[in-house]
Order: sequence, then C-alpha cells, then structure tokens
Amino acid sequence: MSRKFLSGNEAFAEGIRLAKPDVISAYPITPQTIVVERLSEMVEDGSLRSEFIHVESEHSALSCAIGASAAGARAFTATSSQGLLYMAECLYYASGGRFPIVMMNADRSTALPWNIYGDQRDSISQLDSGWIQVYAENAQEALDLALMSWRIAEDSRVATPVMVNLDGFVLTHTYETVEIPEQAQADRFLPPYVTDNRIDFDAPKNMAFSAGPDTNYIFKYKAHAGMLAAGGVVAETEDAFAEIFGRRYSGLLDCYRTEDADYILVTLGSIAGLCRETADRLREQGIRAGVVRIRYLRPFPNDEIAAALKNAKAFGVLEKDISFGNEGTVFTNVNSALQKAGISVPGYNFIGGLGGRNISAGDIEQIFAGIQNGTDHVNFIGIGGDGNGESNG
Repeated sequence: MSRKFLSGNEAFAEGIRLAKPDVISAYPITPQTIVVERLSEMVEDGSLRSEFIHVESEHSALSCAIGASAAGARAFTATSSQGLLYMAECLYYASGGRFPIVMMNADRSTALPWNIYGDQRDSISQLDSGWIQVYAENAQEALDLALMSWRIAEDSRVATPVMVNLDGFVLTHTYETVEIPEQAQADRFLPPYVTDNRIDFDAPKNMAFSAGPDTNYIFKYKAHAGMLAAGGVVAETEDAFAEIFGRRYSGLLDCYRTEDADYILVTLGSIAGLCRETADRLREQGIRAGVVRIRYLRPFPNDEIAAALKNAKAFGVLEKDISFGNEGTVFTNVNSALQKAGISVPGYNFIGGLGGRNISAGDIEQIFAGIQNGTDHVNFIGIGGDGNGESNG
C-alpha cells in the first residue's frame, strides 16, 4: 500500500483504476473533468486496460455506459451539475434495466444563475431516479467508495447503479494524503464482473422492454426491493473492505458524540468535519453537541436516523439544497424517519452553501445556537428564516 498527495478527483480516479472497468465513457464538465483526464492518462500509459470512449454529451456518456453494461461489461462515467440534469432521462433507463453502473458526480450548483461552484442540488434533485446515492467526506473515502460501489452495485440482491457524490472544489480540487491499495488487494476485494443481465446470443433474452399496467409495477417493486437490500449489502461490503484494507466505515450513517447529545446537527458531505470540530468546542463549554453525517441518501437510513436522534432535545439539518416552496429535501427525509418511528423531537432546517457560498465555523456555531434556543422552521444561513432578506445575525 502506497501513500500519495492527491485531490479528491485524483483519488477517485485511482480507485477506478483499481476496480478495472471494461469501459469508460467520458465527457468533460467542471469540476469533474480531472477524473476522466487522469483515467485517460492511465489508459494511455497502460496502467489501466479499459476501452476509453470519447462521447459528444453527458446524455451520450450514460447511454454509452448503459450499452456497455447491457453487453456484460463493467462500465464507468462521471458528470456534474447541468451534465447530470442533461443525462436525467438515462438515469431511469440505467436503474430500470438494473445495470450496475458506477458514476461519479461532482456536486455543483445548477442554473440559473449559472455558477460552477459547489452545492448538492444537482444530485439531490435525482433522488427518485432509482440510483443508490452516497456522499464522500474526504479523498480517502472517495477512493474507497470507487471500489466498494461496484461490489455493492453488482451484488445480485441489489443490481442497482451507484452515484458517488463529491463536493465540487471543496473536495474534488483540494489535496490530502491518501493511502492507495495494491492491485492484488483490490482484486481480492472486487472480483471480475459476471452477470446474466446481459445480451447473450447463445441464450437470447428481452432487455429494456416496455411493460403494461399489469406488470409494470412489479418491476418497480423489484427495483425498490433491490434498493432496500443495498443497506445490508453495504454493511457486508464494508466488513470485507475492513478485513482486506484495514479501514472501516460506518454503513449508511456516521455518528459523532451522539450517545449523550442534547443537540444534534445532521448533515452530509465534506462539511461534516467542520461540524464535528464545532461540536467539540461546544462540549468544552458544557453544551452536549453531536453530529450525524448521512453517508447514503438512498437507500435512506430511516432506522439509523431514528436511533441517533431519539434521545436528543432538538436537532437541526444542515444541507446544501432547497426544495423551493417547502424546505430542504434532506430535512423532509429526516422528519419522515422520525415520524415513522413515532419519535417527536423538535427539528430545524438550515440551508447553506448554495452556489458555493462559504459555511464558516461561526455559521455552524449559530446553527447549534438555533437548535438549542429554537428558531424558524427553515433558515437560510445569513438570510432571515422567511427568505425576506433580513439578516439573522
């Protein structure tokens, strides 16, 4: 195992190299481009044996990956922001066809106004497309998820594509020291892809077909069951990963100092580290603060969320997303989990980071103060809770 100083994009590309995809379909878009650039260099220098296909659009990139997966190949592509939205039609074909494609999405704001900086509105807008969605916190996790995602997606109980999300620029373009496994270790962990869900001229089958009202819903139910099964497969995959590589992850959810916490902040992605540091400072002041990082938004960790928040006096959800006219989508999901578990804990929604706006340690301290003292139902960081432009301090 070697160590290198890599950006999140470069680390993810190293993970893809170790997974040895058969086909890579590539179309550049900021801030994802470095991933496919590095992979093209690996193919060129022979360190990765893969068919690298240049396509003319994001729609074509995922269409190409679908075709490759239908032929029985391990397929990868990457995108961001408007590119993800452009391929939205294909997302449903990939998940409905049960093609275990892995795609990296560099989370970036969406138009209009146009902006290349990071928030999470692009990926969260596609939660209902039938893809597993996981959010990396740092470059090491990004590399590891590049390996684990295929093992999860290709499990016959799951057979569902995976979207691995990295916060644009904050994670994709910042550097840290990353441990890179040996290829022999990766090969032990991720065997070659074998599937019956492919074109086979010796045993022809109908694929990607139309289904009427009498059978259509059955396929949707099976897709839902596959997504639900992914939760258990994630746990099994992480156990196998820890045994081979020595790094252990926490499943669908990561909890920090929540066992005795009175006030808990729920978030996702790279901002979680700053939230933990803030919780530590508040602990020194006698405020029992904790942090929950959601790793997988789909399948959603309903039971884990309920268990983590059930004894809190109040909680908040900090997200880089807004469902206009209502609230943050993550907040909606967290409230649903508590409702289903019969748990009543006051909750507050904090919207921040849209268009790449910085979220500071001071902002997070104010968020914890809002959780502790009570605040508006939905709060835009730096703007009045009702969105009327008045400062909330």
